[in-house]
Amino acid sequence: MIYLNCAATSHDRPPCVAEAVVDAMGNLGSSGRGAGDAELGAARTVAHARVSLARLLGSDSPERVVFTANATEALNIAILGCVRPGDRVVATDWDHNSVLRPLYRLERTEGVRLSFWRADRRGRLDLADLERLCVPGTRLVAVTHGSNLTGNLLDVAACAEVAHAAGALLLVDCSQTAGSVPFSMERAGADLVAFTGHKALLGPQGTGGLIVAPGVEVEPVLSGGTGIASSLPHQPDAYPEHLEAGTLNGHGIAGLGAGVDWLLERGVDAVHAHDLALVRRFVAGLRAIDGVTVYGDFPDDLSELDGVACDHGAAVAVNLDGWDSSEAADELEEAYGIAVRAGLHCAPRMHGALGTSDTGAVRFSFGAFTTEADVDAALAALAAMASEEG
Repeated sequence: MIYLNCAATSHDRPPCVAEAVVDAMGNLGSSGRGAGDAELGAARTVAHARVSLARLLGSDSPERVVFTANATEALNIAILGCVRPGDRVVATDWDHNSVLRPLYRLERTEGVRLSFWRADRRGRLDLADLERLCVPGTRLVAVTHGSNLTGNLLDVAACAEVAHAAGALLLVDCSQTAGSVPFSMERAGADLVAFTGHKALLGPQGTGGLIVAPGVEVEPVLSGGTGIASSLPHQPDAYPEHLEAGTLNGHGIAGLGAGVDWLLERGVDAVHAHDLALVRRFVAGLRAIDGVTVYGDFPDDLSELDGVACDHGAAVAVNLDGWDSSEAADELEEAYGIAVRAGLHCAPRMHGALGTSDTGAVRFSFGAFTTEADVDAALAALAAMASEEG
């Protein structure tokens, strides 16, 4: 199988990840639930993962790395824990349903005033539009660092300046970029950063988290046992326990920590350069195939796609004339052994901006273990399909 669905989940991982999970299952107890060697080993493993994630994502406060089951839970905690009845919130057309649905619920049930930063037909966001939307008194601005559909990247630091000028907190969804695009929470000025463990961070499914900047307070969404301050009738004020209720996924966190350490050793810059080279190769090849529509914002001169003059994530969305997107994805799998994802990708507003709400799109997404041969095989398959009728 040629796996080009890394935006959904990683398939290939460094061996250290599985080894860490197996070792944890055989040797670790429950973090914070005892003083035996197994429990202390679990606590050290979890603490190490917090430190590694803080280093990777640019935070000097590892104690404010809060573990969750996935980015969806992290985003819900951030949104439901920060937004109050009647607040004003700005979100974007890039956002995933993990952001949209909690906000729509608050709009419906709590009178939250919700505005959208709209994308153009190439999926681009104009900062001037955000400046108009962020009126004084805005409570939260939620942005996506990298679109899970087009791979477009957002200037988070510029968004933070606009949000903070209006007195708003900035929530950044890094699900598609954590581990594959260099990012520093502190340099960007983000207040809340959500990440998932099973994509470019190369960890197991069932892992993720929320990083909360010092001075930012989030009301707990979940309440329960934390292993500390058991006499309190409410969640402890100290982080990370303030937002972590219940037994942590220690086995998964062990694997996540191993994946993050592997990335720290290799360097996210190197991973990003690898991904960009594949994107350039793929888009150049697509431009030579008649009947292929490429979505998103790519320069005419692809040499500018270097991470400096122009930057991009590791996803490319296309449609092929004469093919339904789902049928094209099925053909790629069944006839060519290439795994991709078709449909709306949990990003309905982005598809609306691109004009693909009715058709969906076929998304190709690359990762640290994707090769040039994989990309070339996908191009050859698309060229062959373009000469057929779906």
